Amino acid sequence: MSAAAPAAPPLPAAERRALWAGVLAVSAAAWGWLAHMAWSMEAFMRGGAAAAWMPPAAGAWDGRDFGMLFLMWAVMMAAMMTPSALPLLQMYRRAARGRERRRLEPAAAWGWLLAGYLAAWTLFSGLAAFAQWPLHAWRLLDPMMESRSLALSGGLLALAGLYQWTPWKDACLHQCRTPLQFLLARWRDGAAGAARMGLEHGLYCIGCCWALMLVLVALGMMNILWVAAVAVFVIVEKGLPAPARAFRAATGLLLLAAGGWLWAGAPGAAA
Repeated sequence: MSAAAPAAPPLPAAERRALWAGVLAVSAAAWGWLAHMAWSMEAFMRGGAAAAWMPPAAGAWDGRDFGMLFLMWAVMMAAMMTPSALPLLQMYRRAARGRERRRLEPAAAWGWLLAGYLAAWTLFSGLAAFAQWPLHAWRLLDPMMESRSLALSGGLLALAGLYQWTPWKDACLHQCRTPLQFLLARWRDGAAGAARMGLEHGLYCIGCCWALMLVLVALGMMNILWVAAVAVFVIVEKGLPAPARAFRAATGLLLLAAGGWLWAGAPGAAA
């Protein structure tokens, strides 16, 4: 493993704008596809044109349906998480500029870094789709992929709240908040090295945010406003200076209280 070069001066304005444009283009394309799918489903539910895809009735799932559910998760993760990778990409470009002159780093290696990062979230999407599949068979989700069960919704919110307080969340969030330290400790040369660093950082990001992503099942995966709200929450949480434990404690308590309130309203909860 090669040692990282000392941090370079700030990126030139033109390169910084190009990096921002690339990140925003990827995220905007994903948001556009997601918004189209949500609009298509809502139009179908109102009796309009046929939807691009709808979750089938219980017992009627096939490989194509699972593939569409997986694709929906993967695109949603790209839309939500690509902007949060911008600090990592900028730090990488600053560290890599001097190495380019020694032919150690290709100029486009930041794209491989982002590809590795999104590959980690694509893996998560496959696991999430696999876990969600039986919820449709058990009729716990409606056609817009929102929970029909107060017990399920409350449990997911409470799980996310409790995870906010765990040392695992703390350790993974620290890696997300300190991209320069991450790169210095794990630097690898070349495009393949950039992709591997992106994958490793993406795994830490999953360790930080997986419970928050599951909250979308309770709030509605096709509710674009809730999806955007969770995305903003992730960006704010990752952008706060370490350790920011008061923020995690407060949001954990809020999520736990919301989960408890929903659980209390579930049928049979008072029994």
